[in-house]
This record gives sequence, C-alpha cells and structure tokens, in this order.
Amino acid sequence: MNSYIVLLLAVSILLLLIFNIKTSRRFNLFDHWLHHQLVKKHDGYKWQVIAFINDPKLMVVWDVLLAGLLLNEERNLTAIWVLGTLGFADAAGIVMKKLIRRRRPIMHSDMENGYSFPSGHVLGATTMGLILLQLFAKEFGLIFIIGIVALWVMVIISRLSLKAHYPSDIVGATSLAIVCFSISQQLFLAF
Repeated sequence: MNSYIVLLLAVSILLLLIFNIKTSRRFNLFDHWLHHQLVKKHDGYKWQVIAFINDPKLMVVWDVLLAGLLLNEERNLTAIWVLGTLGFADAAGIVMKKLIRRRRPIMHSDMENGYSFPSGHVLGATTMGLILLQLFAKEFGLIFIIGIVALWVMVIISRLSLKAHYPSDIVGATSLAIVCFSISQQLFLAF
C-alpha cells in the first residue's frame, strides 16, 4: 500500500478519535462499555512486567542502545533517524495528552498516572516496532516480524488488562505512531 495512503488513513483515524473523545458522549460511553467487555478481571503481574519493559522512559533507553549499535556500524544517519523518530513520536504523544486531557479508566492501577489518550506505552512500542521492522525485517525474516508483532500485541493486552487505557487510547496511539513514523521516514528518505 502506498505510504501516503497509510499516512492519510492514520491521520483520519486519529482526528476522528480526537473529535469523538472531545465531543461525543455516545462514543465515550461505547468506549467505556467496550473497555469493560474486554477487561473482565485485573490480571496483574505478567502484564506489569510487559508494561515495565515497554515503559516510555525505558523505551528511550532501548532506542539509545539501538542508535549506539548503528553508530558502531557507522550508520550515523540511520542512528539519528532512530533517535529522531521515537523523539518525534514521544513529543507528539505528550502534547496530545496535555491537549486532550482524558482521564484514565476507573479502577486503573495506582502505578499509572497522567492522562489516558494516547497510550504512551503503545505509542512507544508501535514506533519502536516500526523502526525495527524497517531496519531488520528483510535481514531476519518472518520469525523476526512475528516476534515484533507478538510483543506489540502483548503491550496492547497489558495496557487493557491493567485497566490503564480505553480501546480508543490504543487505536489513537497506534495511529499517532504510524503518522510520526511515516513523516520521519519521508524526511529520512529525502536525505
């Protein structure tokens, strides 16, 4: 699929979610209901481990380590792209959280603080997953791709299972990651 179509679709989904979260009581009631249907019990420890490994602050550490490996291979521009892509996505996520100011679901973990939309964990995991797929999918093949997708799905399940986010927070974070990654990739390809 053309990268511009993917970007347009992701932007459209993101804007539609923002509009509905801010203006539609019916949408928010549906999102609450769907969250309740998806999360029957507070399933803790294993999902807390997944959440910890993919914490946005720790994701920056993983990103810096990856950039360091790329610098070691003298892939300097790619290393800068890796750092810039996650930095751009994180900055966009922080700004969006402060603008939307959506409260977290009731009964969320005490370890969770801040606003709910978009999910920082999913934003970071999606962005890092896209970076890793872009850099290494051809080299490492199908098993690598399946592993990245499986880890991404576990992050999504952990955020819902720990009651930290509504389903629309997950979709919004994924859309925002795709938007930021697409823009960053187009800038990188321009060099």
